[in-house]
Amino acid sequence: MAYESPTYRVEERIDEIELRRYEPYLVAETLVQGPLERAGNGGFRLLAGYIFGGNKTADGDSTKIAMTTPVTQDRVGDQYRVRFMMPTQYTDESLPAPKDPRVTISEVGPQRLAAIRYRGRWTRDSYERHLRKLSDTVRHAGHTAIGEPIWARYDPPWTPWSRRHHSATMKSTGLPARSAPDRSLVVAWFFCR
Repeated sequence: MAYESPTYRVEERIDEIELRRYEPYLVAETLVQGPLERAGNGGFRLLAGYIFGGNKTADGDSTKIAMTTPVTQDRVGDQYRVRFMMPTQYTDESLPAPKDPRVTISEVGPQRLAAIRYRGRWTRDSYERHLRKLSDTVRHAGHTAIGEPIWARYDPPWTPWSRRHHSATMKSTGLPARSAPDRSLVVAWFFCR
């Protein structure tokens, strides 16, 4: 089954890495305490509750919202922010309100990302190995990595580990057109289909 994902276009390739320009999109998000894996699981449950009916429409009813990809998480202070992309059929005004006050709606603005794809188990060691490879490659290409990594998962948990596709990503800070390309990037991590 295919799930809707953020729209992007590839601007440049550096060896195995793609520099991608992402369009803005809405997310449901929550902040969760705990180590990386436990925070991701806890945040996932809260956000799944929202899209499976833990919400309130303008009529006062609740509705189910289609699943999308990715599920992302990034460090914010001593917590992790976990996000679900919202289907593009919704606007900020048309999305149902979360019943749980720990879930909020926000927009992820346009971003420029560098991604490297791989396959295998979803482990911290694999994450760190591919993140180092991504960081080294973009640094050698003249980019500056800034900010916290973003860990995003595209495959559902029931996908066999041998069939999971992953990739690492980086985004730029400046989006206005310039005579020289923006070489400043934020390290981000994406698990791709």
